Amino acid sequence: MADNSNLKQIIDVLDQLADDTSVPRNIRRGANDAKDKLLKQDEALDVKAASAIFILDELANDPNIPLHGRTLIWNIISQLEMVK
Repeated sequence: MADNSNLKQIIDVLDQLADDTSVPRNIRRGANDAKDKLLKQDEALDVKAASAIFILDELANDPNIPLHGRTLIWNIISQLEMVK
């Protein structure tokens, strides 16, 4: 189970992705959506992680995403998979 520091680290990376102007706007919006899912208080952590992974998986398959953005998303997904 991930602790709060691990979750905070994931959210920080999502913020970094959302603020990266070299990444298309829809990818930045998706990073914010995933972050919002993780910050929901009324769901179990594994449910929040699964929702965020679903969003991020869609983003990683976007043909317009730059390589560094895709790598960041894959890293976030692997961190989230440890949460479940």
